Amino acid sequence: MSRFIDRVVLHVSAGKGGNGCSSVHREKFKPLGGPDGGNGGQGGGVIFVVDSNVHTLLDFHFSSHAKAGNGTQGMGGNREGANGEDLILKVPDGTVVLDKKGNVLADMIGEGTRFDAAPGGRGGLGNAALASKARRAPGFALLGEEGIERELVLELKSVADVGLVGFPSAGKSSLVSVLSAAKPKIADYPFTTLVPNLGVVSSGDTTFTVADVPGLIPGASQGRGLGLDFLRHLERCAVLAHVVDCATLDPGRDPISDVDALESELAAYKPALSGDASLGDLADRPRIVVLNKADIPEGAELAEMVTAEFESRGWPVFTISAVTRAGLKPLTFALAKLVEDYRTAHPAAEPKRQVLRPVAKNDDSFKVVKDPDVPDGFIVRGTRPERWVRQTQFTNDEAVGYLADRLARLGVEDALIKAGAQPGASVTIGEVSFDWEPQTPAGVEITMTGRGTDARLDQVERIGASERKHARQVRRGLDTEQE
Repeated sequence: MSRFIDRVVLHVSAGKGGNGCSSVHREKFKPLGGPDGGNGGQGGGVIFVVDSNVHTLLDFHFSSHAKAGNGTQGMGGNREGANGEDLILKVPDGTVVLDKKGNVLADMIGEGTRFDAAPGGRGGLGNAALASKARRAPGFALLGEEGIERELVLELKSVADVGLVGFPSAGKSSLVSVLSAAKPKIADYPFTTLVPNLGVVSSGDTTFTVADVPGLIPGASQGRGLGLDFLRHLERCAVLAHVVDCATLDPGRDPISDVDALESELAAYKPALSGDASLGDLADRPRIVVLNKADIPEGAELAEMVTAEFESRGWPVFTISAVTRAGLKPLTFALAKLVEDYRTAHPAAEPKRQVLRPVAKNDDSFKVVKDPDVPDGFIVRGTRPERWVRQTQFTNDEAVGYLADRLARLGVEDALIKAGAQPGASVTIGEVSFDWEPQTPAGVEITMTGRGTDARLDQVERIGASERKHARQVRRGLDTEQE
């Protein structure tokens, strides 16, 4: 038996960018061939695409983790690594993508609509791209960045023209079965229908869809019964049809009180999307009243008594029998006209264009703040400094020196001095913490030594890390032992 899944939690992970390559061209009789390390490939992204052949979120229910392909490492001979393969996830029309806080990220309506859920990580530059006048043959390359990981919530809001609302066992499923070719489960006990049923109806030249929304009872908008889970399927319906059981045997119930109770629930429900598909709140949708079970004498008599009351509210009223199919033709024509009027006023939704918001390449902004967890420590926050740290291979002294030069040119050294940082202070950038050494001549022209080394990091007068740690503990009164 197929299952209808309309809400899932999905963990998406973009691919990691490939590392750059550190290579020197080697050829016979050409000992100084120069650097030829290629760049790493870009990581693949996770992309949602609306597909009309997909109707539920069932696949994501059973597979809640999705990961795109990683980029490959660059190679010698100026060969770039391959880009990671994008992961295309097909979703039904009407899917809403939210973050874990409930903020709407994308409202996907229309065949082919795309949403980039998680962009892939950047590939690292090879040493050929890092060569400069000061570094003619860099002995290092940049690391690829990790892809973005996100926890998303997917909610499906059925895209139907007419929504059937009513108490359990009012005959909504029966009406769908006689108006269309759909074959929903039908029984004479409450909550027979546990999932929305959709049917396609043809009336003359008009074809429209009808959705049977189950489980609406008083208190549904506050979570009673099944209504809260399925009320969202009414958000995109252009017309709401009240299906009323005129032959109910339940004491205290009658068509007017049933409709009034459902109207209060529709008014209390607040759509997740304001102005969803330009339809407004549920309370503002066109209404039609369907008085069902007129094949029973008592039902026909009651339907005749309440018709005038509903007509006084300005709602069209139709008395039908889903069993004998009496009155279905006028009802079908009336629904088709209401749908056509809506379509005339609201053109069909087109695939939403992808909106690209590129990050400025020259975003030099950063700030230095006090570290709340480390006394006399500082944190440097900024897009470029944090990205540079992620791309640095800290086991390579030349790569560390290159990072120091980049930070100095950006102004991080001067900003730390103005903030009051002292030698040996703990400085954190991204996920890396280090002891700040302002005496290191970063950003100045120096004579480069062997590949992968930096003379500035090999100074004999440089205080060792253990000595700096001990001095810091003495200043803080944590170590009273005399040297």
